[in-house]
Amino acid sequence: VQLQASGGGLVQPGGSLRLSCAASGNRFAMNAMGWYRQAPGKQRELVSVISGGGRVKSADAVKGRFSISKEFDKSMVYLQMNSLRPEDTAVYYCNADHSYNLEVPGQFWGQGTLVTVSS
Repeated sequence: VQLQASGGGLVQPGGSLRLSCAASGNRFAMNAMGWYRQAPGKQRELVSVISGGGRVKSADAVKGRFSISKEFDKSMVYLQMNSLRPEDTAVYYCNADHSYNLEVPGQFWGQGTLVTVSS
């Protein structure tokens, strides 16, 4: 299974970015997909994940600013990030699993895409 993330880049504070992630090589459907991030010197943390049934789990720090959506029939997940802040700067990793469990990271990881929020 490969997860290919795209959409990262440099944006000014208050700006927006949209991340996309596509899963390929999976024989079975992905039932949970989402995003984690890791800032320099910090541990990897949950951003937002979504299940095949549409259940969402998001970090408090991004609620009201970030929105996750899915097209699981295409093995795709998206993260719309609005009102970006410098503290959102991190490498964002796509994550996926065949299970519906949103409480722990899935077994599959993408390579990461860098988001830099700076003026």
